[in-house]
Amino acid sequence: MSVTLLALYRRPEGGDEALATFRRRYRGEHLPLIRKVPGLRSLHVASIERRLTGDDDLVMIARMIFDDRASLDAGLASDEMRVAGRNLREVAPGIVSLFVAEPDAEMGALAADLPAEEAGPERT
Repeated sequence: MSVTLLALYRRPEGGDEALATFRRRYRGEHLPLIRKVPGLRSLHVASIERRLTGDDDLVMIARMIFDDRASLDAGLASDEMRVAGRNLREVAPGIVSLFVAEPDAEMGALAADLPAEEAGPERT
């Protein structure tokens, strides 16, 4: 069962210029490093376009998918992740929160992809 390493990035202090610098460094420095982590199956980065509820200073989310917990643990212990981690502390000092998310067996069946007949109008 796949495991996700989730990174939530808050808006850096310093306004639009600081945000642009963070995004440029993240794209140019950090992403190439994180792509080298052993066991990483996929990497998805999304910008926060609109807040519906909750924290209003989030600007970006990165989702790193590993095949299983053992693959994630090996990736986290790798030299490549250590290099990426050092870089992240420079690129995103104090603005990132990291989480490990695993499938929830109790919720999984109800949270799975919906069949077309149950999907809302935007999903058909």
